Amino acid sequence: MNHSVYELRLPRQQTTPVVFASPHSGREYPVAFLSKTILDNHTVRSSEDAFVDQLFAGVVDHGACLLSARFPRAYLDLNRSSDELDPALIEGLRRRIHSPRIASGLGVVPRVVAGGRQIYHGKISMSEVQRRIDDCWVPYHSQLQRLLDNTRAQLGSVALIDCHSMPHEAVETLTRDGNRRPEVVIGDRFGASASSALVDGIEAAFRREGLYVTRNSPFAGAYTVQHYGRPGRNQHAIQIEIDRSLYMDESTIRPRADFADFQAMITRITAEICEIMRPSMPLAAE
Repeated sequence: MNHSVYELRLPRQQTTPVVFASPHSGREYPVAFLSKTILDNHTVRSSEDAFVDQLFAGVVDHGACLLSARFPRAYLDLNRSSDELDPALIEGLRRRIHSPRIASGLGVVPRVVAGGRQIYHGKISMSEVQRRIDDCWVPYHSQLQRLLDNTRAQLGSVALIDCHSMPHEAVETLTRDGNRRPEVVIGDRFGASASSALVDGIEAAFRREGLYVTRNSPFAGAYTVQHYGRPGRNQHAIQIEIDRSLYMDESTIRPRADFADFQAMITRITAEICEIMRPSMPLAAE
């Protein structure tokens, strides 16, 4: 199912209460946006979770749904609340929310891309920001909420897996005392957004493929898992971050030669995740 701002891939029959989402892999850059940015067409893509939607495309063959944004994160960030507005970017806006994300330029309409590089010269209007929220944020999150509600109604529970990639440099600085860099970071808001049994199962699935996994450091999950994770109501939400250097050349934003092999690995992992949550293997709410 194609919408102007998202793509929804549905299985022939939904057999597992798992909904996968890729909010940052969109690569359809509005012409009007490109005319306003001071960045070149390559640099503006540096915040993009490039190819993540392709990595997880196989989930539909295992009875799960996949929702992907079509527009880019540099235009509007779906992993932010719609009221995370940046007064340093928006004309006439007084500070509303005290947030490290907003202060660093990463509100719902970002001021910067990766590396703190400014997207615009000067400010943009509140009407422009509201238009992006109404046209992009609202339809995407409305569809996501419908998927979660319908899945839980039909199958008794639901698990949202919010899929992301992280720049290699973001984890490179975490290596100390000879420890391995995390290749996958699972975020569950330190246990608040999902059943520990589910998170244990997801971590084990990645580890069985030889990937080094950490939890909640440096990414514990932002708006999406915080907002949708309600394990006491059998609604779980987990954020997954994968090191981009494992499957792409970050400098050229192109898939590695062995992309298909890594994609096959992710398909095997997600098949396990789907199996964990099948109705025949219910997880107790915590």
